[in-house]
Amino acid sequence: MRFVHFDEGRLGLLTDDGDGIVDLTDRLEIDARDPLLAYLRSDDDASEYADADPDYTRDEVELRAPVRRPGKVVAAPLNYENHIAEAIADRDITTDEWFSIEDKGYFLKAPSSVVGPDHGVELPFSDRRVDHEVELAFVMGSDVKDVSAEEAWDHIFGYTVLLDISVRGDQDRSNRKSYDTFTVVGPCVATPDEVGDPQTLQMELDLNGERRQDENTNDMVYTCADVVQYASIGTTLEAGDVVTTGTPEGVSALSDGDTIDARIENVGEMTVDVTGRDVRFADVDVRKGGQE
Repeated sequence: MRFVHFDEGRLGLLTDDGDGIVDLTDRLEIDARDPLLAYLRSDDDASEYADADPDYTRDEVELRAPVRRPGKVVAAPLNYENHIAEAIADRDITTDEWFSIEDKGYFLKAPSSVVGPDHGVELPFSDRRVDHEVELAFVMGSDVKDVSAEEAWDHIFGYTVLLDISVRGDQDRSNRKSYDTFTVVGPCVATPDEVGDPQTLQMELDLNGERRQDENTNDMVYTCADVVQYASIGTTLEAGDVVTTGTPEGVSALSDGDTIDARIENVGEMTVDVTGRDVRFADVDVRKGGQE
């Protein structure tokens, strides 16, 4: 099944062709602003409606982030060998200075940065480079703590496409990646039976029709289960938390008016528009609010 959150607080299933939506909201008597999270916390089973006739076409609704406001967005840093090399070249650092989960741990993105594909990306500044990063992400289906990698698979509800949008600079990583609209999630959450082996999926991103990222998830340094294991050490991962697994090489700058097409095999695809504001970071005086 491929779960979608559409319009305001409605839960649905995306049809196999991606063009139709079966509305589960009334069928399962869901009344919540975050309907997928409510479903995860319930005993409901949507499978009996998997073959129902669609109630809407894709273009009749607004697709929102599958989880409206996750408790946490847990993100793996450099997790593809080719992106590690790209980052080293871009930042003029040595191989001893790059960091991974094992070296520096994961980082967190603000839940307020999460939007759906139909919302789009909004660039906060006109004088800062902002890059796209396509990633395989997944939604936790139950609460876990100190879980092994072998057991972690049982706690993943489903997989989704995620754009990790990033301002480049010297600020803390979580700061640079947590602006509003900087975590685009969608179009759906595909359950494991739909996805197959999550470590053998082809992942692609086109920017304005030009292929920029093209990689298979089998090139991850740490698997999805590895990330869950590490993130759950001493910390409870909760149902509805979004975990994202890093991006491959090919990141590039975004500009006002760009269009991103992102797709992951067996998971889904989404088209995301980019808009900008005529605001310069250099003109913002962050000291004005301080005490004298």
